[in-house]
Amino acid sequence: MKSFVKANRNLLPALPLAIVFLVAFLLPLVVLVYLSLFRTPQFTEMGPDQYVRFVSDSFSIQVLADTLLLGAEVAMLSLLLAFPLGLVYVAGGAALRSVIMFLILMPLLTSSVVRTFAWIVILGREGIVNSVMLAFGLWGAPARMLYTWNGLVVALTQIQLPLMALPVINSLLKVDPNLLKAAEGLGAGRIRAFFTVILPLTLPGALAGWLLVFAAATAAFITQTLVGGGRIILMPSLIYQQAMGAQEWPFSAALSLIFTAAVICVVATIGAVARRRMRGLDAA
Repeated sequence: MKSFVKANRNLLPALPLAIVFLVAFLLPLVVLVYLSLFRTPQFTEMGPDQYVRFVSDSFSIQVLADTLLLGAEVAMLSLLLAFPLGLVYVAGGAALRSVIMFLILMPLLTSSVVRTFAWIVILGREGIVNSVMLAFGLWGAPARMLYTWNGLVVALTQIQLPLMALPVINSLLKVDPNLLKAAEGLGAGRIRAFFTVILPLTLPGALAGWLLVFAAATAAFITQTLVGGGRIILMPSLIYQQAMGAQEWPFSAALSLIFTAAVICVVATIGAVARRRMRGLDAA
């Protein structure tokens, strides 16, 4: 026993965090698993009926697919925006870097509820976008952007962009400028140098940001509900409806577990494929 304690002495500072993890994550997860095994909302009998119900329900499967697709679209759009922002940050001076970092970090200091309501004002029929377009005569009538899929993707992209920008910028700062000069000396243009030098070297940071944004966007209940409205049903809102509206606690617990497992599977699969690809690049 003494030898075990001595060997794991360095892990003792992590013990409080481990206890918090067990209480705050594993215990609720066990409760969800237990609730999902009941056949009826009255908690009378047990069985896998809730999971069979999900598999046999095409609507629930489509909602799960739409939620994962939303996360992927938001993550890809965030990635496309993060790289130009990161390149400007790396090329800029100290003053420009301070401004860009302030603009990236400022949304993190603001509640997602506030940012979501801001997007409601921006995308509404009498919002900023419609008002500007109508004032310049570019639109003949107010466009419907709120409660649409594209509007939801844009709002979530802006809200989750800091999670992508920070790891991408960190990866770009680690790229040796001499490599870019060498690529230019060999005749590579800026676009080719980006895809052959910068992108492979910053792939770990881009992957980390992609996975963070994907997981956060799929679970963004507030933004999905307020910007998407009742016309777009996604997994967080479906789980809420089943639990609070229909009082179907076993089915909502099963939906929560299936949703969690699906997100983990996507994250694990993409992470494994990306790591294999990066090992191939290193070997080459």
